Amino acid sequence: MRKFSILTLSAVMLVLVILPGPTVAQQRSLKEQLIGAWELVSCERTTANGAKQPSCVNPTGILILDASGRYAHLIVVRGRPKLTAVNRSDAPAEQYKAAAQGFVANFGTWLVNERDKTITRHYEAALLPNYEERDVKNSVSVAGDELTLVDPNPPDGFDQGRMVTVYRRVR
Repeated sequence: MRKFSILTLSAVMLVLVILPGPTVAQQRSLKEQLIGAWELVSCERTTANGAKQPSCVNPTGILILDASGRYAHLIVVRGRPKLTAVNRSDAPAEQYKAAAQGFVANFGTWLVNERDKTITRHYEAALLPNYEERDVKNSVSVAGDELTLVDPNPPDGFDQGRMVTVYRRVR
């Protein structure tokens, strides 16, 4: 009888050790889930009048969020026409304009509000100087290896409408 009790107790303890308990199965914080490199899957930005933004037509891109609170973000239209000049400062204005309209670039710092499920990026520098020293706040959701950012309220003075950007974690 005693041998049966010891075996039963051992089996119960083994099951308790193997099963994830509340302390083992705690989910990582939103910030911890966001840290890493994310490749662009899709972006949809339409202006208030319904026009689609050039940077979201056939895009590719990356968002890098590091643990120290720094980020870098690039979105580029695939297949932009090449400049006829090797040096960008020698390119004709219309070619340079077309190249710039198909490119989004900025970097700076980022913070997460765990309660509101938002990320705020502080633009230190950007292709568009009007964004510099601005904070851009997005709602954020992570489902597995997919990150979705929604910017429902673009900064005042920008007719950019709502932006929804989807990324996949780079492995």
